[in-house]
Amino acid sequence: MSAAASPRVSRLEPYLDRAEPAPTLLKMLVGVQLAGFREDAGLSQDQAARELGFSAAKLSRIESGKGRRPPAEKDVRALLDRYGTDAYEASVLLKLLQRAGEPGWWQRYDKRLMPEWFDRLVGLQEAAATIRTFEIQYVPGLLQTAAYTQAVVERGLPNAPASEVRRRVELRMRRAELLLRADAPQLWAIIDESVLLRVLGSREVMREQLEHLVEMAAKPHVTLQIVPLDVTNASAPAIPVTYLRFGGTDLPDVVYLEHIRSANFLEDRDETEEYRVALDRLADEALTPRESLELLRGTMTQRYPTE
Repeated sequence: MSAAASPRVSRLEPYLDRAEPAPTLLKMLVGVQLAGFREDAGLSQDQAARELGFSAAKLSRIESGKGRRPPAEKDVRALLDRYGTDAYEASVLLKLLQRAGEPGWWQRYDKRLMPEWFDRLVGLQEAAATIRTFEIQYVPGLLQTAAYTQAVVERGLPNAPASEVRRRVELRMRRAELLLRADAPQLWAIIDESVLLRVLGSREVMREQLEHLVEMAAKPHVTLQIVPLDVTNASAPAIPVTYLRFGGTDLPDVVYLEHIRSANFLEDRDETEEYRVALDRLADEALTPRESLELLRGTMTQRYPTE
């Protein structure tokens, strides 16, 4: 079968040539395609698992693409053979599986800095076409300066040694390089005005951070909106929200909700739709991007003036 005759799989071929591996995305893509092949073969997940001697949990894990490591090649081959997958489609999927085993840059950090839930978030952000975020306490991580990040880390981990603080700042800055790539995702960030007023580090650190926000907001792929304090009935979620969308890959949208030492990833369409609507409503209530820039500049002048 040719690429032209298999549009579902041919859309995946560009991921074989990415300069930077995207293991999180590729594991999910492999899983989604395997689920599609299973459905084409008229098998339920329980039937396929039973016929191949897999547990239902194992096949579910393979199809969801979760976990630090991709599924074993022998298991994927067994599934492809049972589903009668076309040789061309199978070859593309096996190449994707091989690339999914290549570590992303973030996976070179130790697990203390990169627990499994955070590993998954970074991997998803690296692969996303659109990232929407709402923050109520801090500047979004992808828009932070090094000095601001250091202040955030020192506040959250007051007993951390200086070496760990440096590594965490380095990791955050490496993540922020995502927005400087030629294929950078669209970032739409909504920030509560209180974030601009809360002094972290020093007033000099805050001025530098606000200047950076103004600079980043000028980029065509970055949209920044501020929810002003005088909007008393804003429909803001009670916790920070990150909403990830993947272009043309058949993957579901993902909502990331972070807690102190863990996180939830929502993929059910009904749940993610609720958050999309909430972010849309919040964007309507926030200042426009132009008004937000005016507020940023005014806050710099009035609250963080240069001496």
